[in-house]
Amino acid sequence: MNLASIVDPHPADAVALVVGDRHVSFGELRDLTARARGGLRALGVEPGDRVAIVSGTDLLFVVAHLAVVGLGGVSVPLNASSPSAALAHELRLTGASVLVGGRASAALAGLDREALPELEHVITADDPRWDELASADPVEVVERSASDLAVLLFTSGTVGVPRPAMLTHGNLLTNLDQVAAVPERLPQPGDVALGVLPLFHVFGLNVVLHLGLRTGSTVVLAPRFDPVGTLELVRRHHVTHIAGAPAMWKAWLDLDSAPDDALASVRVATSGAAKLPVEVAERFEARFGVHLDEGYGLTETSPVVTASTGTDSPYGSIGVPLPGIEVRLVDADGEPALQDDPGELWVRGPNVFPGYWNDPEATARALTPDGWLRTGDLAVVDGQGHLFLVDRAKELILVSGFNVFPAEVEDVLGEHPGIAAVAVVGVPDPATGEAVKAWVVPNPGAVLDADELGEFCRRSLPRYKCPSVVSVVDALPV
Repeated sequence: MNLASIVDPHPADAVALVVGDRHVSFGELRDLTARARGGLRALGVEPGDRVAIVSGTDLLFVVAHLAVVGLGGVSVPLNASSPSAALAHELRLTGASVLVGGRASAALAGLDREALPELEHVITADDPRWDELASADPVEVVERSASDLAVLLFTSGTVGVPRPAMLTHGNLLTNLDQVAAVPERLPQPGDVALGVLPLFHVFGLNVVLHLGLRTGSTVVLAPRFDPVGTLELVRRHHVTHIAGAPAMWKAWLDLDSAPDDALASVRVATSGAAKLPVEVAERFEARFGVHLDEGYGLTETSPVVTASTGTDSPYGSIGVPLPGIEVRLVDADGEPALQDDPGELWVRGPNVFPGYWNDPEATARALTPDGWLRTGDLAVVDGQGHLFLVDRAKELILVSGFNVFPAEVEDVLGEHPGIAAVAVVGVPDPATGEAVKAWVVPNPGAVLDADELGEFCRRSLPRYKCPSVVSVVDALPV
């Protein structure tokens, strides 16, 4: 088996991807990835080697990712908007030997290569070496086992600070099969999915890109979410399937210029990555005539655990477990929670990851000896078996579906010479679900400016992790 083989069974002339005005057929995609495999092999990439991909939601990402995985390497998708310090930290943790990127950026230029001795090659789209890599002699897909690693994805997950979660070929392919067992959800050849979710996130990677390629449908790649621009993509390409986070549905709702039939071609709309407000779901269906199916998952579960698609689950419910996935709710004493009582949601199945890269202690905290993943999310189940998320057992902040752990932000702000103490929490935000808020105590004589603190954070953190509100206070409660 090999995850990259999902592109093989489909007609050569069927359209796999739409990127701007370019239509990429499955035949062309197979050729591009086979040649990129040859280019990576020429660089010395062997099975098990980690290759970082720092690009947007674009063709380069797809080709590089499939080529790495097809060669038996481990794809390490990273956020292209991260500053140099964050990228360097992630490259060190994963030991990536090659970095393939989009066009050269300040973040890539700012990498201290001497501090990254394992990183042998950095090749960007505007580097002549990319043309050589992408036009090499084709190389066949390498056979892998279900337990071989395919992807390392960074997640704050169930254990706090971001760590690379190990996802195997078997994990990712199994979850595609589990999703396919719900036929109401599955795209078919001729269907068109909107690929606007970032591909360094497991939701965009496996639920949108891999699922589209596996089923032979078409994925329209959008480099970023722009409410007006993405609605135009839906209209122009007759999009039938959309997966998104709650902030996306709300942004479309807030777009007064959007006609009520803007999503008339859409048959399946799936919301995930954060809790979907019932009021948003109801207003969305009333205005656009599209029912939003809510699901639940984590990076550690590849990612889908539950879905409301094809069920009678009411709004507010994350649905029921997919076939082949076990779910239990556990109370504070480790006993099964009673109906309508909250319990921590535990998950077990072949889609559950084997652990965090080079971090057995974090892995042991997340996984029980008999294979249950402790998600840290609290849920209840009603008499019909519908699950409802009620809270988080951990301090994780969800900004537009992206994980932010307060300690990450506190550690960065704590390095500021003018700050004596800092506390960070998530606060409700109408656009992103939650936002990051920081309270800071200045050192004696220091004058703190919120704009300057924001710029200080952006040197080390992606923008979505930086505080949107900073309050300067005399002291913090301890």
